Amino acid sequence: MSLQLTPEFASRFANLALAHLTREYPNKLTHSLAGPQDVQGPRDLHPIFYGSYDWHSCVHGYWLILHLLERFPDLPEAERIVAVVDEHFTQANVAGELAYLALPHNRGFERPYGWAWLLALSAQINSPALARTHPQAARWSHTFAPLAAVFVERFEEFLPKATYPLRVGTHFNMAFALSLALDFARQGSHESFESLLVDTARRWFLNDVACQAWEPAGDEFLSPSLMEAELMRRVLPSAQFVEWFGRFLPEIAARQPATLFEPVTVTDRTDGKIAHLDGLNLSRAWCQRSLAGALPEDDARRPVLVDAVERHLHSALEHVAGDYMGEHWLGTFAVLALEA
Repeated sequence: MSLQLTPEFASRFANLALAHLTREYPNKLTHSLAGPQDVQGPRDLHPIFYGSYDWHSCVHGYWLILHLLERFPDLPEAERIVAVVDEHFTQANVAGELAYLALPHNRGFERPYGWAWLLALSAQINSPALARTHPQAARWSHTFAPLAAVFVERFEEFLPKATYPLRVGTHFNMAFALSLALDFARQGSHESFESLLVDTARRWFLNDVACQAWEPAGDEFLSPSLMEAELMRRVLPSAQFVEWFGRFLPEIAARQPATLFEPVTVTDRTDGKIAHLDGLNLSRAWCQRSLAGALPEDDARRPVLVDAVERHLHSALEHVAGDYMGEHWLGTFAVLALEA
């Protein structure tokens, strides 16, 4: 695979994120009002995650810059990254985010996409590699811990009563949320939380066979079928996963379902929903690269998936920047795709 995350890519994506993390407007609030007191602007409601057009994009924008800082400690943007995190990850600001989440009518706020990205951000802050090069990470970790605890508790409350998964390719996709949450649980040795996530994934997806992959829909940025497979790659032992994958998508070697191997067309990148499709090309590449790596070297499915990675990446990378509807979030998915 020729395209990888390089220092040049990292600098480009870091600059994009730094330009929007503290950009308050335009802003798309996901906000319930219990009364006139709840009529406030983004920064008053969310003292950390007020930028990047919406809350969850701001969360994973912080994940992005800290992830790039870990991968490339000498990044030219490193000083700016540390400064913006130091400014925003304070006890007072965390208390403000917690106060918003504590309101009864915000119990389901950002479920499950924002929940999962918040845990991914927490895992990134707690990365030992980041701590080795940036001692500030210990302070960030201590300050941020109460926010992560809230979302662990919300997952633990919600998953046992969630009889059915959501298989859409948008923010409500449960396979994506469980994937990020599972990485968090394993990194932090949250064993009971990990067990809940694994048991839920098995309950929802273990018996799935012959996926038809009726996708994409017009506003998807995740492939429901590939994302499910990527979750099960995390959940199942290697040999069991290879067998499960063969039952779930039995004709991959023949490039079927064909829709999974053809980059999608994006007709209007100023339309926020249509612009999601650039993200679909990137997230498909992420899943395809990861799934290919989970298969035996001589598996006939491997080269098919690897070829699809390259074509999806080439179709999307040049469009990570250009219009704010995409550039406030696409850098994150570009990084996932380039280093899976």
